[in-house]
Amino acid sequence: MFIDTHAHLDFDRFDKDRDGVIQAAYDAGVKKIVNVGADMESSRNSVNLAKEYDFIYAAVGVHPHDAKGINEDDYTELRELAQNDKVVAIGEIGLDYYYDNSPRKEQQEAFKKQLQLAKELNLPVVIHSRDAKEDTLKILDESAEGLQGILHCYAYDLATAKRIIDMGFYLAFGGVITFNNAKDLRAVVKDISLEDILIETDAPYLTPAPHRGKRNESKFVINVAEKIAEIKGISLEEVAKVTTANAKKLLNLK
Repeated sequence: MFIDTHAHLDFDRFDKDRDGVIQAAYDAGVKKIVNVGADMESSRNSVNLAKEYDFIYAAVGVHPHDAKGINEDDYTELRELAQNDKVVAIGEIGLDYYYDNSPRKEQQEAFKKQLQLAKELNLPVVIHSRDAKEDTLKILDESAEGLQGILHCYAYDLATAKRIIDMGFYLAFGGVITFNNAKDLRAVVKDISLEDILIETDAPYLTPAPHRGKRNESKFVINVAEKIAEIKGISLEEVAKVTTANAKKLLNLK
């Protein structure tokens, strides 16, 4: 079995065939999916989707793109949403200096507040970090003591990977490791332990080869697992077994 630890199946690109996409993933062997919130609306939708399907779980949080609009009422609602039994993490939270859709100071503030919320609720975090390595590490050093979580769509170097793993975090890899220009990222996958790796899709984005050009779906997480097996020279079964155990342990999946 496989676990897609990061999908956005509530997004409108799935409105016409959501149930079919979810069933296709399950039939392919993806027996658990974590649907991750990116703003208040998608956090609510993620919880509702998780209520609808036994094998779907939710994370709730506000992405750095939307940090500029977050207010105290939102934090109160996030806390309430996170009380639901199907919520397994706070996320997707973090920093994005590539797009800078929100001012960096406001991104940092929202990141810190949601890390604190995760601590109070004893939940792991799902972290988005793009072109923001130094500030992400600084904030984690200052604010993440006692927390566990996932560096989603990991894209930094090996030294940073080891540092994040030493903090008690897992690294999640998706379709990017199948891209032709991802040689350096494949080297990171090869060098770190499978015990520190999770697999994900980020559906509908970042579709892996050989499906490039199509909308990404949770069933394509198997292509990510196949690429990890190839990189590490191990069996697909081993990748499935260990990454599933890692996800179950971190996210307390039943």
